[in-house]
Amino acid sequence: MKKNPLIPFAWTAVIGFILIIGVSFWAMQQGGEEEASGGKEGQKAEAAAPEEIYSQNCASCHGGDLGGQVGPALNAVGSKLSKDEILDIINNGKGSGMPAGLIQGEQAEAVAQWLSEKK
Repeated sequence: MKKNPLIPFAWTAVIGFILIIGVSFWAMQQGGEEEASGGKEGQKAEAAAPEEIYSQNCASCHGGDLGGQVGPALNAVGSKLSKDEILDIINNGKGSGMPAGLIQGEQAEAVAQWLSEKK
């Protein structure tokens, strides 16, 4: 009697499929725990890191080093504008190049504060 050579491959596929389903359920459960806690840990981390918020939302136009590209340089914006003026521009945009509301809430406050310290 000959053994079927596909049996080991079939078992490997079945075990892999079971592992994928198990890991998926585990990941969904982890996400549910974060939502149940209100996701506040992630918001605090984002609010505490204005440099990261800037790099994700603003650096494509204003440059990674605040030196400007498409948008104006922001490396000394704090000497020209107050925190409230910067926050107003973040929230409402400016001209046709700066869109309104790219970042909002606590993140916008944190970035405005951080930029106002650039003098």
